[in-house]
Amino acid sequence: MLVITRKTSESILIGDDIEVVVSEIGAERVKLAIRAPKGVPILRRELVETEDVNREANATSGSPSLGRLKDLLKKREK
Repeated sequence: MLVITRKTSESILIGDDIEVVVSEIGAERVKLAIRAPKGVPILRRELVETEDVNREANATSGSPSLGRLKDLLKKREK
């Protein structure tokens, strides 16, 4: 991993066509501006991770799992 120190309005280049600019530095946050071609997807990691977890949960929540969950809930109610 490369670690670079930048001040407000300074930037880094990724390849020839992606620029990341530090637009604001606050007490607990850094605001970044990203210039990239429209075809380049820019996603926040936590959204990608949440999407992966949801996809995995959906894949494992088939009928057998749902049936087991119902049985466990019935036993718990007794």
